[in-house]
Amino acid sequence: MMALNLHGVGDLRYEEVPRPQPGPGEVLLKIKAVGICGSDIPRVFTKGTYHFPTIIGHEFAGKIVEAEDERLVGQRASVFPLLPCGKCAACQEEQYARCSDYDYYGSRRDGAMAEYLAVKVDNLCFLPEEVSYEEAAMSEPVAVAIHAFRKSHAGQGDTILIYGVGTIGLIIAQRARAAGVEHVILAARSDDKVEFAKRLGFDLAINVQKDSLEGLVDEVTDGKGADACIEGTGEPAPWAECIRMAKAGGRVVCMGNPLGNMSLSQDDYWKILRKELILSGTWNSSFGSKENDWREAVKAMQDKRLDLKSLITHRFSLAEYKEAFSLMHERREMYCKVMFVM
Repeated sequence: MMALNLHGVGDLRYEEVPRPQPGPGEVLLKIKAVGICGSDIPRVFTKGTYHFPTIIGHEFAGKIVEAEDERLVGQRASVFPLLPCGKCAACQEEQYARCSDYDYYGSRRDGAMAEYLAVKVDNLCFLPEEVSYEEAAMSEPVAVAIHAFRKSHAGQGDTILIYGVGTIGLIIAQRARAAGVEHVILAARSDDKVEFAKRLGFDLAINVQKDSLEGLVDEVTDGKGADACIEGTGEPAPWAECIRMAKAGGRVVCMGNPLGNMSLSQDDYWKILRKELILSGTWNSSFGSKENDWREAVKAMQDKRLDLKSLITHRFSLAEYKEAFSLMHERREMYCKVMFVM
């Protein structure tokens, strides 16, 4: 089969590799759509994966073509990419995102930027017919967004500030709107991101490089501050801004992967204390029997509470990988979700 195989930092190749053979407890999935995550860019160009070569890709969906249980053949599924150890304390509580010894499709083991992938049956998330493969391939970022939004505790009549207008930020915005959040403020750092968000109906999108975020939050909340802020960039300045924009007793959800050291000024740290803010970390998503962000994600796609196709700005074949990755790496034009479709 053909796959995108990372042989080293900056050495991504579209090449023929052996087709995987499913082992016990696995099915063979014919990949139909796979998204490029923002984390795949440093994975390819700067950081690498845990070993080389590695087939990358962890946002995907496809059709089951081989299985021990023949009833599974022909079924459509997305896949929870984290493979928990099943032994640690977190796994015993079904908090798999907190697993201390996990594996992961697309970084720690081969992933889905390929024609086929053998995946664990336990990681399958089955799809209703109403959900397309392209939408289903966004199950992972949708589940991450749902997980983060839940930690914000924002709801009917509230104001939420989302710093970072990428795919996950916009999914959180859609989820917030569906939950009855009254004011959804989106903080971007370019005009094209603001324009894109406004085309999706988010009129409170703002370019913080040009306009006052504090002024907008004060205007919308009568000076009280946002009920919840979600930081999605992984940078110190937006993190501090979220702390400043949160109301007394409000919540700040830390979501963005840090790009470097994170630090706060003494004054901003005082704000956490004086306003008695609640800071929450969010990581990955839940996939247990009691709490399952993936089931909620698929249901939100099925009943059209989320409009995911509007977020897919670019589609490529695997063979067009150089154009797809350079588009994102060089930021040659505005993009939201870039996807390979097979």
